[in-house]
Amino acid sequence: MDMPEHADKQPAAGTDALTAGCLLLLVLVADAAAGFLVVLLLAVRGLGRMDACAGQTAPCAPPTDWAPLLCFGALALAVGVTGILLLRLGHPFIGAVQLVLCIVLAGHALGSWP
Repeated sequence: MDMPEHADKQPAAGTDALTAGCLLLLVLVADAAAGFLVVLLLAVRGLGRMDACAGQTAPCAPPTDWAPLLCFGALALAVGVTGILLLRLGHPFIGAVQLVLCIVLAGHALGSWP
Protein backbone atom coordinates (compact mmCIF):
# COMPACT_ATOMS: atom_id res chain seq x y z
CA MET A 1 0.00 0.00 0.00
CA ASP A 2 1.28 3.41 -0.93
CA MET A 3 0.87 6.20 1.57
CA PRO A 4 0.12 9.58 -0.03
CA GLU A 5 2.72 12.31 0.47
CA HIS A 6 1.45 15.06 2.74
CA ALA A 7 4.50 17.26 2.19
CA ASP A 8 3.31 18.27 -1.28
CA LYS A 9 -0.04 19.59 -0.05
CA GLN A 10 -0.25 23.33 0.50
CA PRO A 11 -2.80 24.75 2.95
CA ALA A 12 -5.68 26.59 1.37
CA ALA A 13 -5.43 30.37 1.28
CA GLY A 14 -8.53 30.70 3.46
CA THR A 15 -7.13 28.38 6.11
CA ASP A 16 -3.86 30.32 6.27
CA ALA A 17 -5.73 33.62 6.55
CA LEU A 18 -7.95 32.18 9.29
CA THR A 19 -4.89 31.01 11.24
CA ALA A 20 -3.20 34.40 10.85
CA GLY A 21 -6.37 36.20 11.94
CA CYS A 22 -6.74 34.02 15.02
CA LEU A 23 -3.07 34.55 15.88
CA LEU A 24 -3.45 38.32 15.47
CA LEU A 25 -6.52 38.31 17.71
CA LEU A 26 -4.75 36.23 20.35
CA VAL A 27 -1.67 38.46 20.37
CA LEU A 28 -3.73 41.65 20.52
CA VAL A 29 -5.85 40.32 23.40
CA ALA A 30 -2.67 39.36 25.28
CA ASP A 31 -1.24 42.85 24.67
CA ALA A 32 -4.47 44.46 25.84
CA ALA A 33 -4.41 42.36 29.02
CA ALA A 34 -0.79 43.32 29.69
CA GLY A 35 -1.62 46.98 29.05
CA PHE A 36 -4.57 46.77 31.45
CA LEU A 37 -2.29 45.35 34.14
CA VAL A 38 0.20 48.20 33.64
CA VAL A 39 -2.56 50.82 33.86
CA LEU A 40 -4.02 49.14 36.95
CA LEU A 41 -0.61 49.00 38.63
CA LEU A 42 0.04 52.67 37.91
CA ALA A 43 -3.43 53.69 39.11
CA VAL A 44 -3.03 51.87 42.42
CA ARG A 45 0.46 53.28 42.80
CA GLY A 46 -0.84 56.80 42.09
CA LEU A 47 -3.51 56.46 44.78
CA GLY A 48 -0.82 55.52 47.28
CA ARG A 49 1.28 58.53 46.30
CA MET A 50 -1.66 60.91 46.83
CA ASP A 51 -1.90 59.89 50.48
CA ALA A 52 1.84 60.35 51.11
CA CYS A 53 1.59 64.12 51.76
CA ALA A 54 -1.89 64.14 53.32
CA GLY A 55 -0.80 64.48 56.98
CA GLN A 56 1.86 67.19 56.48
CA THR A 57 1.21 70.89 56.96
CA ALA A 58 3.88 72.14 54.53
CA PRO A 59 3.38 71.31 50.89
CA CYS A 60 5.66 68.49 49.89
CA ALA A 61 6.91 67.56 46.48
CA PRO A 62 6.49 63.87 45.74
CA PRO A 63 9.69 62.00 44.96
CA THR A 64 10.57 61.20 41.39
CA ASP A 65 8.44 58.35 40.12
CA TRP A 66 10.16 56.04 37.64
CA ALA A 67 7.32 53.49 37.64
CA PRO A 68 5.49 54.77 34.51
CA LEU A 69 8.69 54.83 32.51
CA LEU A 70 9.68 51.35 33.63
CA CYS A 71 6.20 49.84 33.19
CA PHE A 72 5.57 51.25 29.72
CA GLY A 73 9.17 50.57 28.71
CA ALA A 74 8.91 46.92 29.76
CA LEU A 75 5.58 46.59 27.96
CA ALA A 76 7.09 48.15 24.80
CA LEU A 77 10.02 45.75 25.02
CA ALA A 78 7.73 42.72 25.35
CA VAL A 79 5.56 43.85 22.44
CA GLY A 80 8.64 44.55 20.31
CA VAL A 81 10.18 41.14 20.99
CA THR A 82 6.84 39.50 20.16
CA GLY A 83 6.70 41.47 16.92
CA ILE A 84 10.21 40.42 15.90
CA LEU A 85 9.44 36.78 16.70
CA LEU A 86 6.26 36.94 14.64
CA LEU A 87 8.18 38.43 11.72
CA ARG A 88 10.75 35.65 11.93
CA LEU A 89 8.01 33.01 12.08
CA GLY A 90 6.57 34.26 8.79
CA HIS A 91 3.67 36.45 9.88
CA PRO A 92 4.66 39.84 8.45
CA PHE A 93 1.33 41.63 8.95
CA ILE A 94 0.95 40.62 12.59
CA GLY A 95 4.62 41.36 13.29
CA ALA A 96 4.27 44.81 11.71
CA VAL A 97 1.21 45.57 13.88
CA GLN A 98 3.19 44.53 16.95
CA LEU A 99 6.14 46.74 15.99
CA VAL A 100 3.85 49.73 15.45
CA LEU A 101 2.38 49.14 18.93
CA CYS A 102 5.93 48.89 20.27
CA ILE A 103 6.81 52.30 18.78
CA VAL A 104 3.64 53.86 20.25
CA LEU A 105 4.38 52.41 23.69
CA ALA A 106 8.03 53.47 23.54
CA GLY A 107 6.93 57.01 22.68
CA HIS A 108 4.52 57.00 25.60
CA ALA A 109 7.26 55.70 27.89
CA LEU A 110 9.62 58.46 26.80
CA GLY A 111 6.81 60.97 27.28
CA SER A 112 6.50 59.93 30.92
CA TRP A 113 10.19 60.58 31.61
CA PRO A 114 10.43 62.28 35.02
